[in-house]
Amino acid sequence: MLKILKNIWRTVFTVNDEVEGVDSMDMTNKIRKAARAQGRVQGVGFRFFVQTEAKKARVTGWVKNESDGSVTMEIQGTPEQLAALEERIKKGNGFAKVSQLDSTEIATVVGESQFSINY
Repeated sequence: MLKILKNIWRTVFTVNDEVEGVDSMDMTNKIRKAARAQGRVQGVGFRFFVQTEAKKARVTGWVKNESDGSVTMEIQGTPEQLAALEERIKKGNGFAKVSQLDSTEIATVVGESQFSINY
């Protein structure tokens, strides 16, 4: 029984940082954005939500809480992938309430193959 519970815990709460199927060498049509989400975005599972949605969208990058209560991130993928991810982020996870999401395009990172939560 304990082994089953450990496996369930591992499945639900362990984050596999590798984004399956993302070719880190294929930079065709990729862009990168730096973004800041403001609102009720800390203490509500928002970073995990962003990471999960980024992995679903096959986007790489990172997400991090800031001391001012906002959450910053860098996201990299095709323009279509990033637009879809930004729309999901704006909607939130049901607990978060994003009042503002600002993003600007920045230089891409060659060879990146994961989406991580930074601390």
